[in-house]
Amino acid sequence: MDGDKVEIDGGIMEGGGQILRVSTALSCLLGLPLRVRRIRAGRSQPGLRPQHLSGLEIIRDLCEGKLEGGEIGSTEITFTPGKIKGGTHIADTKTAGSVCLLMQVAMPCVLFAASPSELHLKGGTNAEMAPQIDYTVMVFKPIVEKFNFTFNCDIKKRGYYPQGGGEVVVQMSPVKELSPINLTERGTVTKIYGRAFVAGALPIKLAKDMSAAAVRCIRKEIRDLYVNIQPVREPDDQAFGTGSGIIVVAETSTGCLLAGSSLGKRGKNSDKVGIEAAEILLRNLKHGGTVDDSMQDQLIIFMALAKGVSRVKSGPITLHTQTAIHFAEQLTKAKFTVTKSEEEDPSKDTYIIECQGMGMINPNL
Repeated sequence: MDGDKVEIDGGIMEGGGQILRVSTALSCLLGLPLRVRRIRAGRSQPGLRPQHLSGLEIIRDLCEGKLEGGEIGSTEITFTPGKIKGGTHIADTKTAGSVCLLMQVAMPCVLFAASPSELHLKGGTNAEMAPQIDYTVMVFKPIVEKFNFTFNCDIKKRGYYPQGGGEVVVQMSPVKELSPINLTERGTVTKIYGRAFVAGALPIKLAKDMSAAAVRCIRKEIRDLYVNIQPVREPDDQAFGTGSGIIVVAETSTGCLLAGSSLGKRGKNSDKVGIEAAEILLRNLKHGGTVDDSMQDQLIIFMALAKGVSRVKSGPITLHTQTAIHFAEQLTKAKFTVTKSEEEDPSKDTYIIECQGMGMINPNL
């Protein structure tokens, strides 16, 4: 540590933007000045990309903090947080940078603000290398709200690669503290549903093909359930640019939600897009966890902040999750343990992620 700055190596483990998101959010919440070096060191384009910079800027604005090294391509930043205030904040990646990742960095912070917040997040809503906004609304939202808070997410406009141009508005009120979660019973799959979408210049037939291919793929494994994947064409006034994709969600008897999703791109057969999403969902159902592989790492920061012991049964621990745990433990007093789940069924590759949360208290309430 340099003086009283926490030193973060942005090049270890997963080595991507996630290290920046977890560490700056926690820095903001805990009032810890931070230096992050070797940002995205192993990536093909190292340093800050537009969406990472937007994420840093919204955190800076949320807490009237000080950011140095905040420019595109920068591999080192220092951040000195102030006091988290609510109100209206705008973050615009001006690219197809993911609004869902902007939400990931800002949400823990605004939960501990002094007053309600409204975040206007602009960029890509259905972008590569990030959760799709449909996933955020259909899966992430109901699960993360088990920590005992609620938020509203209004999709004003959808935006796709390469231009972005989407906008979502997130509204949330602060909480006194977060409750721990216990997601250890998977239950049985009771329904499977989803949406296959096209926007802009693409014909609805592509959405129907994606949907049909996904249904056929799921039917091979799960025969006794009706699979309802709606093909939709996004209204022109609610989408910017051209894009396509699909999300398929499975709901279980215990209220678990697991998903698979995929995006279309030029030259990629629409059947292939549908099959990809279906296969991801089936893989997530096979491991026997209560959350899918995309949800795993998104829960870590909330588990670390909650008051009490959280337990989540998951599939194999992803590198993103290991990375989030590493930095959550480095910055907070939370303690995580990961143990192989002692299942009746030895073929299942399941783990229990347990966390003794730090019990963050909102000083403003």
